[in-house]
Amino acid sequence: MSDHETAAEGGVLSWRCSNTEACTRRQHATDAPGPEGTGSYASAAAVAGLAREVEALRTTVEPLTGVPGQVTELGRSVQALADKAARARPAAGGAPSWLDLPTDIPTVRSVLDELCGWMREVFLRYSDAVRALPVCWLWHPDVVEELLWLMYAWLAAYRDDEGTVAKAGDWHDRYRPGVVRRIKAATGSCSLENHQPRGDRYTGAPVVPVADAIAPLADWWAVHRGEAPPEPDQAQLDAADAAYRRAGGGRR
Repeated sequence: MSDHETAAEGGVLSWRCSNTEACTRRQHATDAPGPEGTGSYASAAAVAGLAREVEALRTTVEPLTGVPGQVTELGRSVQALADKAARARPAAGGAPSWLDLPTDIPTVRSVLDELCGWMREVFLRYSDAVRALPVCWLWHPDVVEELLWLMYAWLAAYRDDEGTVAKAGDWHDRYRPGVVRRIKAATGSCSLENHQPRGDRYTGAPVVPVADAIAPLADWWAVHRGEAPPEPDQAQLDAADAAYRRAGGGRR
């Protein structure tokens, strides 16, 4: 029997192999297990699958590359809002003053939005408050000031962790009626028309009467208070008369 026939009987080599040794090496190389244990062609498929997994992972991770920067920017925005809130709301449970509020529009708008919401839900539930509050209340800084501290007194009584029945009683018995009474006295029958250019409420910022007398009066009080004070001059008398008329009085 020839070598070819013997090889064929062994079932390992083809009878077509003319070089038994070379054919045997090729057969062994084909049968050798790859990474997946299924031969060299299975190894190529595994590498292709791994490449697909890497690409899928890259696609998933790539959008997250900007997240640290976005988190940093968000932190800055939150801190800025916290700083504004701290300026608008004094610590230790104090109420912000409308007359001394920070001069940035977002802070002022935030305070007014909160105040209006509270007035709608609480203050204007009382009939005497509805009657006393003029439509032009926003044009009256003193009225806004009164309402703002009254809102914070209500929050201290009803929303603060240290709120008590006594605080609520004070709010109902003294604070709220007092504010309503002062608003009514300050505004009377005022209307929006009074804040137009020809209205009697159309005024600029308050003027401190006779402020030019500070220097001589300071000198007198600091050094000569045991003597008679300086005599007002004519310019100061005229300024005082003009201030009296602006306040609603006649000529004196």
